[in-house]
Amino acid sequence: MADIQVYKRTPAEQQLAQRRAKKSMRDQVMMFSLMIFLTLVSFSMVVAHEADVIGFSKYFIIPVIMLFAAVQVGLQLYYFMHMSEKGHGIPQMFMFTGALLGFLIPLTFVTIVWW
Repeated sequence: MADIQVYKRTPAEQQLAQRRAKKSMRDQVMMFSLMIFLTLVSFSMVVAHEADVIGFSKYFIIPVIMLFAAVQVGLQLYYFMHMSEKGHGIPQMFMFTGALLGFLIPLTFVTIVWW
């Protein structure tokens, strides 16, 4: 059988690993809380529109909800897919390039067709 070598961390390495884990968990919880908050704001805006509250027309609510959705997608990709960590430069490049092309190509064809 092959010999298994166990690497024992020094106390300084262990403390560094624990600090990084705590920071990562704190960031995940903060982002999750922000996602819940944005979702609650979106739902409350729709409820306010349905209750005929002044100032909550569909022309105001739809763009704001779309903006919140875009923010949530970006934050979920960045934090929950661990794109904020080091060593994810190539996947980030491909994802952002795909998002850019996914926006520009339809915009180009809409511009060509309508003008």
